[in-house]
Amino acid sequence: IAADESDIPALQAYAATLTGAPAPVAAAPAAAAATKVAAAPKTSAAASTGDRIVASPLAKKKADEIGLDLSTVVGTGPDGRITAADVEAAASGAAPKAAAAAPAKPAWTPAAGVVAATPMARAAAKKARIDIATIEGTGEFGRVTVDDVKIATGEKKVERKKAAKAGAEVVELPEGIVPFTGMQRAVSKNMEATLSTPVFRVSREVEMDNFNALYQRVKPKGITVSALLAKAVALAIEKYPIINSSYTPEGTVFNPDINIAMAVAIDGGLITPTLKYANERNIVELGENWKELVQKAKEGRLTPDEYNSGTFTISNLGMFGVSQFDAILPSGMGGILAIGGTQEQIVPCDKAVLGMKKVSKMTVTLTCDHRQIYGADAALFLKEFSAVMASPEQLLL
Repeated sequence: IAADESDIPALQAYAATLTGAPAPVAAAPAAAAATKVAAAPKTSAAASTGDRIVASPLAKKKADEIGLDLSTVVGTGPDGRITAADVEAAASGAAPKAAAAAPAKPAWTPAAGVVAATPMARAAAKKARIDIATIEGTGEFGRVTVDDVKIATGEKKVERKKAAKAGAEVVELPEGIVPFTGMQRAVSKNMEATLSTPVFRVSREVEMDNFNALYQRVKPKGITVSALLAKAVALAIEKYPIINSSYTPEGTVFNPDINIAMAVAIDGGLITPTLKYANERNIVELGENWKELVQKAKEGRLTPDEYNSGTFTISNLGMFGVSQFDAILPSGMGGILAIGGTQEQIVPCDKAVLGMKKVSKMTVTLTCDHRQIYGADAALFLKEFSAVMASPEQLLL
């Protein structure tokens, strides 16, 4: 019998010599501690509340028995609680079992022939005389809600998500009714008043090289393109006054004055300041008058006589890059001239080296009241207007 634990290996070796068996190999000092299993550390910490480890009593007991540190164990129980199975898995080196999947959301299917809908939705559908079975429900379990009924009747719009481009701000578009201003209401009524007027339109291309050269000469004096155009139209009307007329059931009314109204877009509407007696006044005076009228229009200071006395109208969209358009004939007038932008074109030329040359042309479209103005009248007027633009020196007289 060994008196001390350290004598046991020596006694075992002595006993082996007596029986003839080989002496046992002495175990390494570290083998003595092999009875205690050291668990490998886990990548995630154990569930805890503050400094307290949450584990079942049985898990704690098993961990104490095998010498396992519970802080290295991953819990798979409710709220990460460590169970006995977690301790056994950690001791054997196996990965912990995945947590139980959350219970599926309860589903409900109505009986055959029954439409799932809220009481308010049924009442709304009955009031609107809509078969509720034709409405797609968006409520819980596919139930038809009162909002679904409102969408079906058009009382409510479908809310949709607005997709925004990466890095771009969402553009809020206007929605709903914006009441007309007094000016907008007047414009809309004037447009409606012309719907019963039988009109026709005639277009023509006008060469602009000479006119553009003249404008560059007079521009430093403050003369605008609008004033030059008004003067050119007035001179053409002198030759063909029928274009300056208006219709009455009794006959054609010829206006003794040539007052050129020119459409101007301003905040909140459209207005037509008028250059009175445009054929009689010099171009410098017309230019100064036009600047004054435009300023008054922007400030809302035009008198009725300054925008209601026109006998012929010009609408110019050329500065916006518009090549050609048709204008609506204003009520009480015989004609309106729509002016597009100037564009360069290649045309045949006998005097050019290659037989071609580049010219600037502008397309104009005349809209006329067909009750007193005929196609030939419009064509002759446009021909005269084109001649004035080709020889613009007469605008300075």
